Amino acid sequence: MIKDEEKPKIAVADSSQSDGMQRYLASHAREIPPSGIRRFFDLVSASKDKDIITLGVGEPDFVTPWRVRDAAVYSLEKGKTQYSPNAGMPELREAIGQYLSDHFSLTYDPGKEMIVTVGGSEGIDLALRALIEPGDEILVPEPCYISYSPITSLSGGVAVGIETFAEDQFKLTPESLRAAITPKSKILVLCYPSNPTGAIMTYEEMLPIAKIVEEHDLIVISDEIYAELTFNGKHASFASLPGMKDRTILVSGFSKAFAMTGWRMGYACGHPDLISAMLKIHQYTIMCAPTMGQVAALEALTKGGLEEKDRMMESYNQRRRLVVQGFRDMGLECHEPQGAFYAFPSVRSTGMTSEQFAEKLLLEAKVAAVPGHVFGKGGEGFLRCCYATSVAQLNEALERIHLFLRSLE
Repeated sequence: MIKDEEKPKIAVADSSQSDGMQRYLASHAREIPPSGIRRFFDLVSASKDKDIITLGVGEPDFVTPWRVRDAAVYSLEKGKTQYSPNAGMPELREAIGQYLSDHFSLTYDPGKEMIVTVGGSEGIDLALRALIEPGDEILVPEPCYISYSPITSLSGGVAVGIETFAEDQFKLTPESLRAAITPKSKILVLCYPSNPTGAIMTYEEMLPIAKIVEEHDLIVISDEIYAELTFNGKHASFASLPGMKDRTILVSGFSKAFAMTGWRMGYACGHPDLISAMLKIHQYTIMCAPTMGQVAALEALTKGGLEEKDRMMESYNQRRRLVVQGFRDMGLECHEPQGAFYAFPSVRSTGMTSEQFAEKLLLEAKVAAVPGHVFGKGGEGFLRCCYATSVAQLNEALERIHLFLRSLE
């Protein structure tokens, strides 16, 4: 007979002393910070105050045009609910190729150099995962869209922020790019027009950047989701610069300019070798973008769909001028955004951090905007205000912010 002390011991986890299920998580998932935008808008949701004016979420206030919605509904009624080819419907890729040629002087082979993705976000994720080896450095001008750095970390890379400044209209300068490059640098991520600053870069301003890219053998991921929202002049794609097409993965989509955020329709274009690698990852993880969304995107690129897009662009331009002038009139410095649908006023004159200002503005004036520090280097002291909402709401928000500033005096 075996005595109790001789029986083999079975380890039992002490749940009272464990850290819950955190111990099972991969370190790269555990260490990613929550979205600064989501954290702030959780405060908005928690308040349940219907009088809050939101200038925060980067989403058009327009409903997807009727003709686009109708095309998707019709396809469902006809039973078009099967998978599409992994790279996307051939007719949609053809239409995207024609659109890029007509509007941005870019030529891509829809059969080899293009993939339809689940929003531009998947395109960015695919590009980074296809390119990054552990330890590679990814250069990211900041303030910027908040997802670049976390996706880089998940892929094993190291995001290196390059600070941009209001006095340079938040444009990437050749000097700052050169200073950030090391032997480990592999990818430069560009987002112009910019979220959150509304900055653009002209063809001439990108030429010296392209020269540095070639000198240091870099690949560029050019996030051009706001390309259509360029207000004074025509958008210049980085891929259109001499020698840059093969070095550039162009990522764009239908969310912003076509008011199709919830449809999650994007695309990526680039050298066949790069797109082929991205397609393999896409095949194993997503299979294909939603068929009904692809039908809707195809309709958006028809003549009528493009006319609807242009009508929305005119409205954004009107609101842009209203908001920028409003901030300046109340004494807040605000560079003129030349693209996207964001204003990025400075709140440094108040003596508060951007987070303090945003939280106080929400609680006391019932206006929600995003504190600039969540967008990385150079964002502290600024506030991202999305003007993709009605003129009446914008006027009311500006009045509330003005009164709030006066209360601080």
